[in-house]
Amino acid sequence: VREVGPGDTFTVGSATTIVGATDHRPVEPTVAFRLEAGGKSAVLGGDGVPCAGLDELCKGADGYVQTVLRDDLVRMVPSARFHDILDYHSTVQQAAQTAAKAGVGTLVLTHYVPGMQPGQEDEWRALAAEHFAGPIVLGDDLTFVDL
Repeated sequence: VREVGPGDTFTVGSATTIVGATDHRPVEPTVAFRLEAGGKSAVLGGDGVPCAGLDELCKGADGYVQTVLRDDLVRMVPSARFHDILDYHSTVQQAAQTAAKAGVGTLVLTHYVPGMQPGQEDEWRALAAEHFAGPIVLGDDLTFVDL
């Protein structure tokens, strides 16, 4: 086990991983990873909001995986404490804006808050498509994306 932080790079086999700083305050530090292998790259964003570190990692990536929430649905929950998550988790729209700004090839949304209900897939995808013109994948456990 080796602890890594922003700016670190390491290689396992033929894959190189670049570690970048993210913003998930109040939790600090937090990081995202850019994996590069075989001429392709994917960024694993994790929890957090858009920030310069994530923008840098995403530049020109073939794929970008981001955990997302629907702020319109979260705001319907009558709990001020639950609303707190809006300050440190990306919305669907923010993830799509990050992908578009960075020139990402494919956007993969995952870890949905609140949980996506059957039949809502088109709604989630449409929110992202307002800001990102590329392929949008709604990821789940064991989802495979060919970049």
